Amino acid sequence: MNDLKRIFSHLGPFKKEFLLAIFFVTVETGFELVIPLIMADIIDVGVVNRDIHYIVMQGVWMGICALLSLITGLLYARYAARAALGFGSNIRESQYRKIQSYSFSNLDHFETSSLITRMTTDITVMQNALVGGTRPMTRGPVMLILGLILAFIMNARLALVFIVCTPVLALVLIFIIRRVAPMYGILQRCVDQVNSVVQENLTAIRTVKAFVRGTYEEEGFDKANRDLMENSQKTFHFAVMNLPAFQFTMYASIVLILWFGGNLIQTGGMEVGSLTGFLSYVLQIVNSLMMISNVFLMLTRSLASARRINEVFDQQPDISNKAGLAESIPNGQIDFNHAYFKYSAAAEEYTLSDIDLHIRPGETVGIIGGTGSSKSSLVQLIPRLYDVTQGSVCVGGIDVRQCDLEVLRDTVGIVLQKNVLFSGTIRENLLWGNPHASDEMLDHACRVACADEFISHFPDGLDTWLDQGGVNLSGGQKQRLCIARTLLKNPKILIFDDSTSAVDTATEGKIRKELASIPDMTKLIIAQRVTSVMHADQIVVMEDGKIHAVGTHQELLASDPIYQEIYDSQMKGGMAHGAD
Repeated sequence: MNDLKRIFSHLGPFKKEFLLAIFFVTVETGFELVIPLIMADIIDVGVVNRDIHYIVMQGVWMGICALLSLITGLLYARYAARAALGFGSNIRESQYRKIQSYSFSNLDHFETSSLITRMTTDITVMQNALVGGTRPMTRGPVMLILGLILAFIMNARLALVFIVCTPVLALVLIFIIRRVAPMYGILQRCVDQVNSVVQENLTAIRTVKAFVRGTYEEEGFDKANRDLMENSQKTFHFAVMNLPAFQFTMYASIVLILWFGGNLIQTGGMEVGSLTGFLSYVLQIVNSLMMISNVFLMLTRSLASARRINEVFDQQPDISNKAGLAESIPNGQIDFNHAYFKYSAAAEEYTLSDIDLHIRPGETVGIIGGTGSSKSSLVQLIPRLYDVTQGSVCVGGIDVRQCDLEVLRDTVGIVLQKNVLFSGTIRENLLWGNPHASDEMLDHACRVACADEFISHFPDGLDTWLDQGGVNLSGGQKQRLCIARTLLKNPKILIFDDSTSAVDTATEGKIRKELASIPDMTKLIIAQRVTSVMHADQIVVMEDGKIHAVGTHQELLASDPIYQEIYDSQMKGGMAHGAD
C-alpha cells in the first residue's frame, strides 16, 4: 500500500477537488439512506391510518432527498473527474521529467515499450482507480456502517442474518484477491510485449517489406497478442467471480429475511412497512459490500501499476549535477587518463581498457577500427553520456565529472551514428542546435554541411515539412542536416560518429574542407573509410576496446599492420600509399 500512497501524493493542487468529491458522495449516501426510513413511515403510519396529508408530506420529503442526492452526485462526478484528470496529468509530467534526467545507463534498465506503457496504460489504470474508486470507496463503508446501524435499530433479531453472510463474502473476496493480485503484474508485462512488437515493427517497416517478412512479423504479433488475451481472460475469469458470489449471498439474504420477517409479522413482532424498509437496507448493505469488493480488486490492479510507475521514480540518475561544478570550459583539449569503462558493473570484461589519449585544442583526430572495437563507446565518454568506470576523462583540463552537465554538453557537439530528426520543418529541426539562430547562421551551417544543395531544391526551402524521423529524406540528406544542426551549437569539440557513411566521397570531401576552415574547434571523426581520416592530425586505431596505435596516416601506413590491412582492403592498389 506504500506504493499507492506514494503515487497518490501526486494529487498535489487537486487535493481540494478530491476531498470535495469525497464530501459530496458522503452527503449523497446519507440522503439515500434516509429514503428507506421515510418509506417505512409512509407505509406504517400514512397507509395504515389512511392519512393522505401525511403520505403527501412524507412523499415530498422523499422527493427532496432524492433531488439533493442527485445534485450531490453530479457535484461528486464533477470534482472526481477534475481530480483524476489532474492527478494523471501531474504524474505523467513527473514521470516524463524523471525519464529526461536519466543517463544512457539508466535508460538501459528499461525497454522503450515498457516506458511507454508505464506512461500511458499504467497511469490510465491509476486514473480509473481514482475516478472509479472514490465513489465506492466512500459509499461502501458509509452505507455498510449506517445501513447496519439502522437495520439493527429497526430489528436487531432480523439483522443477525448479516452476521452469517458477511464472513462468507469476506472469504470469497480474500480468495479472489490472492489469486488475482500477481496476475495483474503479468498482464501489464504482456501489454509491454505487445507495445514492443508494434514499435519494433513500425520502426523497421521498410526492412520488413524489403525482406518480405510481413507474415513472420504477423506471427510474432499474433503470439504477443494471444499471450495478452489469454492472460487477460485468466485474470478477469477470477476477478468477475465476486459478482455471482455477491448476488448469491444477496438473494439468499433476501429469502432468509422474508422468511423470518414474515414469521415476525404474523406474531406481531414487526410491521409490514418496517420489513419493506429493512429489505431496502439489505440491498444497500449488500451493494456496499459489493462496492468494497470492487474497490479491493481495483486497488489490487492499481497496486501492480503503482509499483511499475514507482520503479521509474526509484531509478536514480547515474549522472547528475552537483554543487560547485565548473561553469565554463576554456578550450577543446581532451585527455583520457588510463580510462576503463563497462556498461554494466556486473560485466566481466571492460568495453574500453586503459585508454590513455591526449588531444590538443583545435586538432583533428580520426578514429578507425573494426566493427565492435568500441569506437562509439570511446567518444560517448567525452560529453559524459556514460561515466568512466576507472580513470578519468578531462575536457579543457577539467574532469568531466566536475563540469556542469549543461555546460559540458554545450561545449561538445556530437553527431550520433543514428540520425534522429523530428517531425516538423527543417528550420525547426536545425534550431535544436541554437534556438536563437538567424537565417544567415542557418544558411552558413547548411552550406558547411553541404545541406544547402538539396534544401534549395525544395519549394519551401527551410520550411519544408519533415515527417516523423525524417522519412521523406534520404540517409545522406538526414546526415547532412544532423551535421548542420550540431554546427549551430558552435561547439569547442565536434564529434562525428560515422556521420558521413551515407554521403558520397565527393560530398564528404567538401564537408571535410569546410570543417577544416573552422578555427579552434577540436574534431573527432569516427569512420570506416580510410579516406575520411587520412588527412587528420593524428589517427587512433582501435582494437577490442583498446588503443592499438596512434599516429599520422604516413606513420601508421609504415608501421601498423591493422591500419595497413584496412587501407589495402579499401584502396585495392587504386592509389599510392599516402597519396591524397
